[in-house]
Amino acid sequence: MIRKITIAAAALLMTASYAGASSDAAWNALFAKVNGTCIGQSGMDTPEATAPIVFDDASGKVAVLLRGSMGKGKSKVKNVNLICLYDKKTGKAQIQEYRWLGR
Repeated sequence: MIRKITIAAAALLMTASYAGASSDAAWNALFAKVNGTCIGQSGMDTPEATAPIVFDDASGKVAVLLRGSMGKGKSKVKNVNLICLYDKKTGKAQIQEYRWLGR
């Protein structure tokens, strides 16, 4: 009997927390804004981008990893990896190049 009550309470709590969550439309709008900002600031023509990585509300950041080429003509650099950190409060993004260890 106690086990059934515990399971019912857990199900109720999970449902209650979901009700307060953002809608799919709100998440999609945020992700579109993040991708647009990060790709626009990257300086890449047609980068590949990961799905946004959302950190908890305490940090307020969303990350996107970008991969592509930068520059034009003979100065074009291929296989550039960038990480973009988007601040949900300010709407600003910071971009830095990263390299895998050993490469």
